[in-house]
Amino acid sequence: MKKALRYTLVVLVVLAAVLTGAGYYMVDYALKPEGLVTRSRDIPSSLEYMHQTYPEVGNWIDSLQSVQALRDLYIENEEGTKLHALYVPAADSTGRTAVIVHGYTDNAVRMLMIGYLYSRRGYNILLPDLYGHGMSEGTEVQMGWKDRLDVLRWMDIANDIFGGDTRMVVHGISMGAATTMMVSGEEQQPYVKCFVEDCGYTSVRDQFSKELKEQFGLPAFPLLDAASWLCGLKYGW
Repeated sequence: MKKALRYTLVVLVVLAAVLTGAGYYMVDYALKPEGLVTRSRDIPSSLEYMHQTYPEVGNWIDSLQSVQALRDLYIENEEGTKLHALYVPAADSTGRTAVIVHGYTDNAVRMLMIGYLYSRRGYNILLPDLYGHGMSEGTEVQMGWKDRLDVLRWMDIANDIFGGDTRMVVHGISMGAATTMMVSGEEQQPYVKCFVEDCGYTSVRDQFSKELKEQFGLPAFPLLDAASWLCGLKYGW
């Protein structure tokens, strides 16, 4: 009996160790993807991508840069992290303003094709680099949850720099769309008029469950539950 119990305990310890190791691997795989360095942080390549993929937008970017109308802005969030955004005032003074939120391993530059559409319709635009992306500080993806607080701050900043009496739309794509939905659940200022959610996920768990199945052929339980617990320990969310 004691021998059987000993073997059972050994098996449980081994399983727990394997599950913990696999959970940490999944956390880093999902939240510190290679694309943060090779894609999101590579601003010259992002600009080149925009020129090659959207030539008309590339010409627009060049024209903005020639007159210093494509501007950088830096703020610090409540945790003291320096965050970056691009912004472009409308050609004619207006309160119409779009805050445009990028997706997973993207950056503000790679959202300029959406910014172009709004700008051509007479909007001011502001495009944040989310935490850990583009020219913002940070080392991991936050999947929109903590990003929502930063986007709320950017919305206040956009309202201030564009005259203080804006009529604002918040437009997100992919992870940026999920972030936008999370933002929409918070108390809003009167200047916020519209949210555009373009193909966001229903929840982080649903998204990771899908990726586990498609990329690794694994069910969500128990690995995703372990990874979620470890993420809470490591990042607090």
